[in-house]
Amino acid sequence: MLVEATVGKVRLLCRAILAASLSTFVFASAAVALHAQADCLTCHGDASMTDAAGYSIAVDGTKFGASVHGSLQCSNCHADIKGYPHPDKVATVECATCHSDQADQLKGSVHADSKDHPCTSCHGNAHEIFPKTDARSAVYPLNVPKTCGQCHSTDGMAGKHGLASVYPNYIDSIHGFALSKEGLLVAANCQSCHGSHGILSHTNPKSPTYKANIPKTCGNCHAKIDADYEQGVHGKAIAKGNLSAPVCTDCHTAHAILQPTEAAFRMQSTPICGNCHKDKFSTYRDTFHSQLGSLGGYVETARCWDCHQAHDVRPASDPGSPINHANLVTTCGRCHSGANLSFVQYQPHANARDRKLNPGLYFVRLFMNLLLGSVLTFFLLHTILWLIRSRYSQVKNKGANGGKNA
Repeated sequence: MLVEATVGKVRLLCRAILAASLSTFVFASAAVALHAQADCLTCHGDASMTDAAGYSIAVDGTKFGASVHGSLQCSNCHADIKGYPHPDKVATVECATCHSDQADQLKGSVHADSKDHPCTSCHGNAHEIFPKTDARSAVYPLNVPKTCGQCHSTDGMAGKHGLASVYPNYIDSIHGFALSKEGLLVAANCQSCHGSHGILSHTNPKSPTYKANIPKTCGNCHAKIDADYEQGVHGKAIAKGNLSAPVCTDCHTAHAILQPTEAAFRMQSTPICGNCHKDKFSTYRDTFHSQLGSLGGYVETARCWDCHQAHDVRPASDPGSPINHANLVTTCGRCHSGANLSFVQYQPHANARDRKLNPGLYFVRLFMNLLLGSVLTFFLLHTILWLIRSRYSQVKNKGANGGKNA
C-alpha cells in the first residue's frame, strides 16, 4: 500500500511539472509573438502607411490581435522578411504553408486561378480574418452572399467571364430573404449548395450542383421533400440516370426561388410543368381551371401540382396517386365540397384530337368542324354567286337603258 501511494504521488508530481512546463512554453511563445508584432506595428500601425506603389500596408493592431492569426509572429507568414530594411521585392504569402488541405481542394475547383481568386478575395484582409462563427467574418453565414456577390454580380467577375449575375436573384429569393431580412443562420447560402474551397462546375458529376446530385443537395435542408421526391416518378427517373427528368432547380430555379404559396409562383407553375408535358399542358389550357386562372388573380384555381402533388408525383395506375380513380373523390373534394363519383367523371385533360383516348369527343369535334366548314363554304359560294348575279344584272340594265345611269 505504501509503495502504491508513493508511486501515485510521483505521477501527480510529474504531471504538475509537465503542465507547468507547457504553460511556461505557451506564455513564452505568446510573449515572443507579441514582441515581434509590437516591433512590426511600430511602423505598420500607422493607418496612412503605403508601399512604393501606393497600396496600403497598414495593419490595425487591435483587429489583428483578435483575429485567427493574432497569436502568430509576422515572420510566420512573411518568411522572407528577417529584419529592417525589408527586401526590395517581398515574396507573396503562401497560405498553403499552413492550410494545405484547403489548398488541395482549391486546386481542383473553379476558383483554382489564384490570380483572380486569392484567399483574401473571400476571407478578407489577411490581418483581420475572424472565425466563421464570428459575425465579423466575411464567411459568417449572414455575410457569405455579400462576399460571393462581390464577384458573382453584374459588376463583378461574372461580367468579366460571361457568367450569370446570380447575387441579385438570390438576395430577392426566399433563401436570401430568410437570411438577410430574418437573420436565419440555417437558411441556405452560397456555401450550403456549392461548398467552400472545392467548388466544382455544375457539369462535374462530383459537384453537389450536378443535376443528378441536386435532390440530395437540397435534401440536406429539405429532407422530407427529398424523400417524397425520390418516391415519385421524377425521382425514380433521375435515380436510373435519366437526366431529362426534372429536379428541384428545373421547377424552382437555382437562385431566384419563390415561396410556393405566393401568387407569382402559382401563376407560373403550370407553364413550368408544360415545358416537359406539352401534350397535357395544351389540353389543360382548354379547361375551366386554366381559363379561369388565365384571367389573373384567381390564384386558388387548380394547378398541376394541386391534383398530381408537387414532389411525390405518381402515375394514375399507382394506388397511392391522388389521381388514381379510387382517390379522385377525395382529391377533387379538397376544392369542390360534395364531389361524388359522377362529378369526378370530368376529364381535366380531355383531348379532342386523340381518337383512342376520347372517341366520343373526337367525333363530336370532327362533326362540328365539318359542319362549320360546310356552312362557311356554302355561304362563300353563295356570296360569290350573288356578286356574279349582281354584276350581270347591272350590265344588263346598262344595255337596256342605252348607257344611261351606268
